[in-house]
Amino acid sequence: MDFAPTQEQRQIREMVAEFVDEEVVPRASDIDETDEFPQDLVDQMADLGLLGMPISEEYGGAGLDYHAYAMALEEISRGSGGLGTIVAAHISLACNMIDEFGDEDQKEEYLVPLADGEEVGAFALSEAGAGSDVPAMETTAERDGDEYVVNGGKLWISNGSVADTVVLFAKTDPEAGNRGISSFVVRPDEDEGFHVEGTEHKLGDKGCPTAELRFDEMRLPADRRLGEEGRGFVHALKTLNGGRITIAARGVGIAQAALDAALEYAQEREQFDQPISDFQAIQHKLADMDTKLQAARMLMHRAADLKMRDEDFVKEAAQAKLYASEISREVANEGIQIHGGYGYTKDFPAERFYRDAKLNEIYEGTSEVLRNTIADQLLE
Repeated sequence: MDFAPTQEQRQIREMVAEFVDEEVVPRASDIDETDEFPQDLVDQMADLGLLGMPISEEYGGAGLDYHAYAMALEEISRGSGGLGTIVAAHISLACNMIDEFGDEDQKEEYLVPLADGEEVGAFALSEAGAGSDVPAMETTAERDGDEYVVNGGKLWISNGSVADTVVLFAKTDPEAGNRGISSFVVRPDEDEGFHVEGTEHKLGDKGCPTAELRFDEMRLPADRRLGEEGRGFVHALKTLNGGRITIAARGVGIAQAALDAALEYAQEREQFDQPISDFQAIQHKLADMDTKLQAARMLMHRAADLKMRDEDFVKEAAQAKLYASEISREVANEGIQIHGGYGYTKDFPAERFYRDAKLNEIYEGTSEVLRNTIADQLLE
């Protein structure tokens, strides 16, 4: 593995960093305050080709490798954790599901407008009683001739209230456990029986709407099913495994933002007639913050490298997501401590970084589940 980025990867990072510094960072506190979906920023990212980064050009994407994609998502998340989730849910979950498991007709009809940024995607897996325990889902899709009739509901769906295309998981054979789950493409504006019940009022991750969805006798044409019937659980696991690399990127981006803010504040804030950065206690905090950040970034790229080589990366993706999630919270926490009382107020972004970082330990595989995954891989 070569840790030196290519010229193209450096150019991608620089381009995204410039966009983030000019357009996202000045808006981040307002997005956090209003919790409104930043459609204009999403449109700008579409114009820059950032909403289909790892998808091939044949299907409307940019054809970037996973290193470049992770680096770009890191920069986006450095500017806004909510914007990072919007992009990750759209690409890593919705786009990748259709790209991996859709047939040619499905890719042309549903993937292309997602990858070129014309539409926004969502991934509807979780339910109130089925978070980590996916097979406990109660949403059903009963075959009726050339259609499936869907009933049930989903919870905690990122982009769920603004999505043009939703990848949905439902039980086609309720008695078959995880082998009875199938995946489908849903078009909210076209499919009667699709309802948005509301969005969550969250601790952080503002700007990305987290929706509750309900399906009442929603009829889907059979050609909306992705792949074979009963393969949805496998589809979900494979997709989430790749998605963990990008959640690691979100964690790295937030940690970088927290470190940058702490460095700037420590050199400006004076106590006892000297900058607080002169005190060894502060220097040690900064040193630990940066060390954790660099280690997380390397784990992220290690998992991306294995994915690009088409090698098994289940353990490495879990480790990258686990470690980056936890250190993002730890680095953000130390950032608040360095800011002192100011860090506990909304006058500085330190507290926002902490709130945004916490989500990383919960979605797309809790830290507890990831430790199980890592242990399972070690013990096989």
